[in-house]
Amino acid sequence: MRSRSYDPDLTPPWKRRRPVPEVPADPDLVVEEITTGFCGAVIRTEKTAEGPTVTLEDRFGKHRVFPMGPGGFLLEGRTVTLVRPSQGAAGAASGAAPQRTASGSIAVPGARARVARAGRIYVEGRHDAELVEKVWGDDLRVEGVVVEYLEGVDDLPAVVADFRPGPDARLGVLVDHLVPGSKESRIAAEVTDEHVLVVGHPYVDVWEAVKPSSVGIAAWPRVPHGQDWKTGVCRALGWPENTGAAWQRILGRVRDYRDLEPELLGRVEQLIDHVTVGFS
Repeated sequence: MRSRSYDPDLTPPWKRRRPVPEVPADPDLVVEEITTGFCGAVIRTEKTAEGPTVTLEDRFGKHRVFPMGPGGFLLEGRTVTLVRPSQGAAGAASGAAPQRTASGSIAVPGARARVARAGRIYVEGRHDAELVEKVWGDDLRVEGVVVEYLEGVDDLPAVVADFRPGPDARLGVLVDHLVPGSKESRIAAEVTDEHVLVVGHPYVDVWEAVKPSSVGIAAWPRVPHGQDWKTGVCRALGWPENTGAAWQRILGRVRDYRDLEPELLGRVEQLIDHVTVGFS
């Protein structure tokens, strides 16, 4: 008996996979990101080395950056793929755009810094704190959120115990290289509860969260295991082996959120949401 090649036209209609429609990510289009459930209006799209991204703003004015992968969003209950809008639509939206902070938030002219909340955000080192201040500083002052830094993730359990987080004093923590099975992930699991949110990015150090193109390099070097990562980066790039000076060189190339990787942008916004939830 001869075998027949598969003929898709013979597949019953109810078994056929329907193509996911493509929808332009026009400004103010409201969609829901499937994996996180974050719902918001499109405020911008961006072309990155890893592919296009879209930034959504929810009803509280909080931002999230997501990759525009196939079938990643819901529009009125339907799965859709967002694509970058036409140049005409993008240009029309930018004609009378409001001023924005370095993080992309709408700037509040004349806003005074709010009295510091009881909640805090901790980051893993001084470089992390300086980067967060440069990009999110205006937002943090308006929200009254203070950022402090740890000397190392090993200190986190003691910091949480001393802080005594609760409903009116939430704690958010940003950890470098938070990947499954790592020491960082085990410590994070020990302290996380409804008032303590520990999130992380996949990079060995926050230096890597700055886009290579912004620094003027093709890619961040691979540093052999067992070698100090920052020193190895300096050596590989032919920079003087002064990590403090190297960091100032990197930080000086960061102008706003567009110079940072989406994996860091989303995590910091998530922490700001956590420590300010329920407060006006």
